[in-house]
Amino acid sequence: MQISSIIRRAVAGVAAASMLVAVAACGTSKDNKTAGGEGGGTIEVVASINQWGSVAKDLGGSHVDVTNIMTKTNVEAHDYEPTSQDVAKFGTAKVAVVNGADYDPWASKAASATKATLVTAAETAGIKEGDNPHVWFSAKVRNNTADAITAAYQKADPSHKDDYAKLNKEWHAKEDQLESKIKDASAKTKDVPYAATESVAWYLADDLGMKDATPTGYAQASANESEPTPSDIKAFQDALKGGSIKMLVFNTQEANSTADQITGAAKSANVPIVELTEQMPKEYTNLLDWMSALVDQFAKA
Repeated sequence: MQISSIIRRAVAGVAAASMLVAVAACGTSKDNKTAGGEGGGTIEVVASINQWGSVAKDLGGSHVDVTNIMTKTNVEAHDYEPTSQDVAKFGTAKVAVVNGADYDPWASKAASATKATLVTAAETAGIKEGDNPHVWFSAKVRNNTADAITAAYQKADPSHKDDYAKLNKEWHAKEDQLESKIKDASAKTKDVPYAATESVAWYLADDLGMKDATPTGYAQASANESEPTPSDIKAFQDALKGGSIKMLVFNTQEANSTADQITGAAKSANVPIVELTEQMPKEYTNLLDWMSALVDQFAKA
């Protein structure tokens, strides 16, 4: 991991920690709004990233009020520095949904100081710090997280338990359609060797049966958030030129000069490029529609 990244994360962690007392104090300021079924209010929900926020909204319907913190696709998500307003939003939440796996540690810290029921997506599938944190691309994690969110709603608002169960069933029906689409697409993508400028879509590519052919040195540097060596970059470029890589996945949210060299080599070698982001783009209103569009991109590349 780069020194600058470590410093940014440390600063973000300190900032979040310093605000926890204030967050806890704010937790009593909107009792009517966060009361859930008690008194007819809605459940106030805070999600660290918009893709999980969309799932939280789909599963809660009119019974929830969801606030998303990270929504922009033009910033480096891993190094996000929360504002005092971001952290304070956890203080009035009845349910908090975070990604986990060290993707949004500031959010986990903020939620831990409140009485909110915490749903950590990565933990629902046993994914921990050091593992690939982009877990919303995983069918298993999406399913498990949806059920965890529903359980949190039913705990917070038992008077609408049946409503949440119905919304959960409807959501799973849509997820099943997505997984059926992934299965159909895998007829084209199975065993196709791909490489990535950053391992954001690893879980989706795995669900599609693809083979990660990203050169080892480059992949390790990316995973550690460190700069790949010139030899790592050359090995990647040579692999693209040599034809052993049939598709390049480019995370535009982590664009930099190194990624430019890799994408340039892919274009020169006529290797198809699938461009994507980490946060859900604004043209999509829910995670499943976004994933469906990405499956189409992989199948057509």
